[in-house]
Amino acid sequence: MSAALDLYAKLTETSDDRERARLIADAFDALDARFGQLNDLATQGHVRESELRLQKEIKEVEARLQQDIKEVEARLQQDIKAVELQIREVEARLQQDIKAVELQIREVEARLQKDIKEVEARLQQDIKAVELQIREVEARLEEKIKGVELQIKQVEVNLHKAMAAQTRWLLGGLAVLGAVFKLADLLIA
Repeated sequence: MSAALDLYAKLTETSDDRERARLIADAFDALDARFGQLNDLATQGHVRESELRLQKEIKEVEARLQQDIKEVEARLQQDIKAVELQIREVEARLQQDIKAVELQIREVEARLQKDIKEVEARLQQDIKAVELQIREVEARLEEKIKGVELQIKQVEVNLHKAMAAQTRWLLGGLAVLGAVFKLADLLIA
């Protein structure tokens, strides 16, 4: 049975007002125990009021956030512009540095070309001097070779003369020996 029917049944059975008052008080105690503080329960009006207050607070927070976002965006735009300006300044300095380095490279290249031409000219002179020395040595060697060839021919002539003289002396010695043998042969015979 429900609590309300139970209370009704007890109230109809009792004729004493005090007993009825006590039964009503007990029922209220049971309700208090069962449902807690009814004052703590939110009514629909309270819920609607809270909802409106929360919506207002959400709009205020959204407005503050939108303002903060705009401020941050403005600061970021300024920072971006400052960084872009720094980048252009650095780029301009780098371009100047690059031009200065290119100029130095051209200067060094010109000096090196000049040095190369000077070295090349000195080497050409040295090569010509060495070639001249080679021709002089070659000429001296050819003269010495001709002198040695002349000496060899002179030695050959002298050897022919000596061989001819020895041949004549040998022939003369053989003729004398043949004459001595003939004389001896005549003397012995």
